[in-house]
Amino acid sequence: MEIIGNGFLARHLRSIDDAHPEVTILAAGVSLWKNSDSDYERETALVDETIEKSLRQDRILVFLSTASMSMYGGAGCRGREDEPVEPVTPYGWHKLALERRIQDSGVRHLVLRLGYVVGPHVPANRLIPSLIEQIRSDNLTMYRSARRDIIDITDWVKVIDLLLATGTTQEVVNVATGESVPVKLIVDHLEARLGITARRQVVDEGTSHHISVEKLRRLVPAVTGMGFGPGYHRTVIDRYLEATSQLRPETPEPAEAQEAAESPEAQRSGSPSGRA
Repeated sequence: MEIIGNGFLARHLRSIDDAHPEVTILAAGVSLWKNSDSDYERETALVDETIEKSLRQDRILVFLSTASMSMYGGAGCRGREDEPVEPVTPYGWHKLALERRIQDSGVRHLVLRLGYVVGPHVPANRLIPSLIEQIRSDNLTMYRSARRDIIDITDWVKVIDLLLATGTTQEVVNVATGESVPVKLIVDHLEARLGITARRQVVDEGTSHHISVEKLRRLVPAVTGMGFGPGYHRTVIDRYLEATSQLRPETPEPAEAQEAAESPEAQRSGSPSGRA
C-alpha cells in the first residue's frame, strides 16, 4: 500500500503498509481548523496529482474525507452516505468538492468519511487533547448540545484494513462507531480519569450530529463485534490517557496499612487489622 502523508493518520496506517498493494491512501491535506484559500488550493492540487498517477498506474485511490459536524451538521441530516448533504463550514464544502472531483475523474476509488479518530500523536487542537488542556487549565467551555462520534486509532486502522480487504470501490463509506456521544459525558469521564474537576462554562448551543454506520456494517460485518456501543467512548479515552501517560496514578496505601498487611497476624487472619 502506498501512503501519502506524514501526519497522525498516515503514521498509524504504516502498521498495515505491507497490505493491499493496489491501494494508494491519500492521508495528507488540510485539517479542520484555520485554513486559508492557499491551503485548500494545495490540497486540491495534491488530489489532482494523485488522481492522475492512480489512473496511469491503475491503482485504487482511497481518499480520507470527513464525517464530522462540518459535513453532517446540517439541520435534519441523518449522516448517511447515500443522501444529499449540506456542509456547515468551508472545510466541509471543500472536502465534499474533493470527493466529487475524485468521483468524476474515472479513477477507481473509495471515499472514507471519518469520525473523530483518537490516539497517540493526535494533533493538540483535536477534541480530546483540547478538552484535556481546558480541564487542566480550569477553563473549560462546553457546548450543551454538542455530540461527537469518537473512535480509537487502533480500531480505526483495523476497520480500514478489513474494508480494503473486501475490494470495495466506487463508494462513499462512513468510518465511525455510530454512537454520537454528548460532549458532557466525554468531559465527565476525562475529569474522573484525570482526577480533576474543572470549572465549566456551559454554552446553550453546539452542533449535534449523527454518523450512520449501516453501510460500513453491511460491507464489514466484523465491525458489529468490535464493541462500538454505549460506553465505548470511555474505552477510547482510557486508551488515549494510558498511551500518553496521563492516567491519574492509583492512590498508594498509607505506610502503616502496608506494614499491617505484611505482619504475621494479618497473614494468619486474612485481614490487615488481624480481625476477620
